[in-house]
Amino acid sequence: MKSFLTVLKYALLLALSGALMVYAVRGQDLSRIGHYIATANYWWLSFTLTLSALGYFSRAYRWQMQLTASKYSVPYWPVYHAMMVGYLANIVLPRMGEVIRCSVLRRTSGVPVQVALGTVVTERVIDVLVLLGLLGAVLLVDFNTFWSFVNVQVLGGRYEALARNRTPLLIAAVIGGMLLLTVAYALFRNLERLRQNAFFNKAILFVKGLLAGVFSVLKLEKKGVFLLHTLFTWTVYYLMDYLAFFCFPETYNLDMRAGLAVLTFGAFGMAAPVAGGIGPFHVMVQGILLVYGVSKEAGIAYALVVHGAQTLLVVVMGGISFIAVAAADKGSVFTEAEALAVEPLTTE
Repeated sequence: MKSFLTVLKYALLLALSGALMVYAVRGQDLSRIGHYIATANYWWLSFTLTLSALGYFSRAYRWQMQLTASKYSVPYWPVYHAMMVGYLANIVLPRMGEVIRCSVLRRTSGVPVQVALGTVVTERVIDVLVLLGLLGAVLLVDFNTFWSFVNVQVLGGRYEALARNRTPLLIAAVIGGMLLLTVAYALFRNLERLRQNAFFNKAILFVKGLLAGVFSVLKLEKKGVFLLHTLFTWTVYYLMDYLAFFCFPETYNLDMRAGLAVLTFGAFGMAAPVAGGIGPFHVMVQGILLVYGVSKEAGIAYALVVHGAQTLLVVVMGGISFIAVAAADKGSVFTEAEALAVEPLTTE
């Protein structure tokens, strides 16, 4: 039954990606999209891929710093290979790549899954904070464009109608608040009983491991270097999107503000829990480029080329890492039971 539900979940997510892709190209001239893709200047794209590869190396070094702060000194290349195998897995299994990369690191370097996962959680929290900062920057430098995108692409131009009738939103907020309070009260009343439950104790142990990884960032010896790698990674992301403008005539003249908007909304699309961001990324990027005056055909061509190139790079780099890990470890790195294993923490 569990296997069936897992297959069903991924099938639904795949269907969602397909539906969004159909939505992105619906009613458009497919031959025109094909022409944009065929005539793109791929020299610029190859440059962005070089930058992207450097970004992955930087992220791996940053993760190694977090692991060292968690008292697990791991050589650079096992960390890098585990990370790239995780990114490769995310193309097929949405969000499972985070667990798989921790499982790979456990097999190759002995780092407990919960500790490694805690560092990944910290990494994601930092990414969210950076993304919120980027959103604030978009609001600051180009609010009119942002609002046009939200009103047209998200609200469907229905802002005025929603503003006149806020009752449904208030009712939903009240119901949500009551549900949260009910759950919190039930947990508080049954806390002693929960403490006698083996599964609950195992979950507590797992959470402690997560927190050890999460707070590892506070124990970093070189916080400045960690910050520089974070800034470098996101600068690379920005340059990838901005320099890709020069691949197409319709996006060639877009300024750096447009690059910032594409980075921000594209990142939101990539954060969606679907395989490789396929669908949400394309819809978000096409929508924001439409606000900047780029046609739907050119917008989706840009999204397809940029996303496709990045996916190909992950397949190549992740494939090499998978082979390296498999050569070092004869077992399967994708054993789900091991990926979800919880090991005792050291008391060190």
